[in-house]
Amino acid sequence: MVALPRRLAAEALGTAFLLAAIIGSGIMAQRLAGGNLALALLCNTLPTGAMLTVLILIFGPISGAHLNPAVTLVAALQRALPWGDAALYAAAQLCGALVGTWAAHAMFELPLWQVSMTARSGWGQWLAEFIATFGLVLTILGCTAVSRNAVAYAVGLYITAAYWFTASTSFANPAVTIARSVSDTFAGIAPAGIVMFVLFQLAGALVANVAAQWLWPKDP
Repeated sequence: MVALPRRLAAEALGTAFLLAAIIGSGIMAQRLAGGNLALALLCNTLPTGAMLTVLILIFGPISGAHLNPAVTLVAALQRALPWGDAALYAAAQLCGALVGTWAAHAMFELPLWQVSMTARSGWGQWLAEFIATFGLVLTILGCTAVSRNAVAYAVGLYITAAYWFTASTSFANPAVTIARSVSDTFAGIAPAGIVMFVLFQLAGALVANVAAQWLWPKDP
């Protein structure tokens, strides 16, 4: 197994690039779309899905490229990762997410520290986060069970699609949710919405873990 410091660095760096892609493409999309929200969302979606695919390909062999505390939680539950390492993974992911957000702000010459004013709440949004995270984790576990080499491409495609079929535009990641709260840009979420988003994300991940064990049982 790769040494823990290298794995943590991969998780932090990978999550930083993921947030830079999410926030940065959102800023660029909003500037260039001329008020067309559908076009702006499309321009935010494609770079995010593409970047996620690349990050899983390059960091997967080092840390597993979780880039997501919900994914790390499931890995710990499946005993693929010690709980102590899982806690450090989550911390590295959150730190990386914040750094990536601030890097995006710096590239576009915006104030580094911001607080989002975009309200995202209500049962529809929370259900969307449950479904988005359930589908994401199920995609990862399903591909791991039947076609491990397809994980990167399947996850990138899933997130690209989930941006459009979920009411919340598929955050599906507690670290991403927290980091997007400190960006008052196209991809932001007001801090008041964080708790319920994260709770429903974790619930979706836990249910997906149970479903995957039934759908793809491991040999005794």
